[in-house]
Amino acid sequence: MIVLGIDPGSRRCGFGVVERDGARLRALEAGVLEPRAGPLADRLAFLLRGIGEVISRHHADAVSVESAFFGVSARSALVLGQARGVALAAAARAGLPVFEYAPSEVKRAFTGSGRAEKAQMIRTARALLGVEAERADAADALAVAVCHLARRVPASAPPAARRREAQARAALRPAVRRFGGAR
Repeated sequence: MIVLGIDPGSRRCGFGVVERDGARLRALEAGVLEPRAGPLADRLAFLLRGIGEVISRHHADAVSVESAFFGVSARSALVLGQARGVALAAAARAGLPVFEYAPSEVKRAFTGSGRAEKAQMIRTARALLGVEAERADAADALAVAVCHLARRVPASAPPAARRREAQARAALRPAVRRFGGAR
C-alpha cells in the first residue's frame, strides 16, 4: 500500500509518500511545496498542481491529511483550511480515499508522544525511514502517511482483524445530535 501524507499550508505544504510492504515501511519521496509570495489564489493553484503531480508520480492508494490545528488566529485558520481544501480536492480529483488525523494523533503514531517537537519528528523520520528531511513540514507529512499506515489493517490480514478495524472506525464516526427540541 502506498500513502501520500500531506501537512497542509499555504506557504509551505509538506508531502511524504510512504509504502508499506508487510511490516516494512519505505519512504518513496518527501518534500515541501513552496509557492512564491503572491495572491492566495495563485499559491493555492500552485499547491493543486504540485499535489496532483506527486499523486500521479507515485500512484498512491490513499491520501492522509493532517487536520487543522486551531490556536494561532482566525485568519491563519481560514487560510490553512483553504490549503487543506486544495489537498482534499486534489485527492478527490484523482479518485483517492482521504483520511484525516489530528496533529496529536500523528505525533503519537510516529514518535510515541502526542506532544513531540519538530526536531523529534525529523529525528524519527531519519531513524524510522532513513530520510533526511530538510524541513519539518516534510517530516510531518511522512508522519501523517505513517500514521495512516499504522491505523490500517492490511487486506491480507485475517478477517477478525479487518472486522475489528471496521468496528473501530465505526465507533469514531461522530454521533448525530439534534438541537432545539423534537421535530
